[in-house]
Amino acid sequence: STVINEFGPNTTKLNGYIPDLIDLLQNKMKFIPNIELIPSNTTYASLGQLVEDHVYDIIVGDVTVTATRRGKIGFSNSIFDNSLRLIMRKSPDVDMDLFAFMKPFSLKLWLLILGTTIFASILICLLEREKNPILKEKVIIGLCAMSVWYTFGNLVGYGAGSLHPETSAGRLLTAGLYILCLVLVASYTANLASDLTIAKSKNIISGIDDIKSGKIPFNRIGILVGTAGEEYYLREISSGSRNFYPLKSRQEMYNSLLNNLIDVSFHDTGAAEYVTNNIYCNLTLIGEGFDTSVFGIITPKQWLYGQDLDVNILSLRESGDLDTLRRKWFQVKKCSESSTTSIAIGIESLSG
Repeated sequence: STVINEFGPNTTKLNGYIPDLIDLLQNKMKFIPNIELIPSNTTYASLGQLVEDHVYDIIVGDVTVTATRRGKIGFSNSIFDNSLRLIMRKSPDVDMDLFAFMKPFSLKLWLLILGTTIFASILICLLEREKNPILKEKVIIGLCAMSVWYTFGNLVGYGAGSLHPETSAGRLLTAGLYILCLVLVASYTANLASDLTIAKSKNIISGIDDIKSGKIPFNRIGILVGTAGEEYYLREISSGSRNFYPLKSRQEMYNSLLNNLIDVSFHDTGAAEYVTNNIYCNLTLIGEGFDTSVFGIITPKQWLYGQDLDVNILSLRESGDLDTLRRKWFQVKKCSESSTTSIAIGIESLSG
């Protein structure tokens, strides 16, 4: 086939779903293709205008048929059944963090607990030093150490061994420490369990409903400008607000995901399956497909060869040729399978 790109006409062999589809149509319709590669910076929204202005006779590609586009330009029958998928980075392994045990509480709360421990220790020292036989025998350093140990032991629910309060005020303070212990231990345990569960969770979202509910900030969602994905986002998620992270190309999408500029993006299912299975092994697809649609060949309205094209596309579908192409190009897998996720907690999770 003669292919024209930014470097001019040349004879080359293109590989992929679309070139194979053109070959099948060529065999059936007996036309001689003159293929021109559209510049990569061309948006999908502008493709119809290129046919309308007679820059190209037809455009064959992953162009979604939408009501807006159908009203302006012609489309063939479906050449590919499509839906949108969420694409994200794969969750990294849990990093070893020696201070992970402090994460259930904020720094301010830890400082407050430390202050409470010191203050309660001073009170125990003042209230019990005269009447408690154990504290009477201690020098000042030992007295302070025993008071701190007593307060700490009661705060964590351990107790303080043989040291017991002898005064009413000391017993009242101890009761307060017991109640505080119940609150702190229960809260710490619940938050720690939650943190460990989140760390073991594979992804922070499970599907498009989590996007709609705002689990990911809108400025961390990458959207290809001028695509059906942008139309869906504006219609179903943001109510017309362009509060997303704009992307100009698929390569920018992949780079932005890998460089942590965005957390998630919308991608057509066929291309998404191919790149995550064969090229970017550290990217993955989340949830089920949404916004089901079809790809069609852009043609002029009331095109002379439109019916002939539709009949031959239907023939390819009925004969199973389109399904064969889909299996050939989108169900291959070069990326190795990740190891089976263990339900056991590893050393890294409990490193702190």
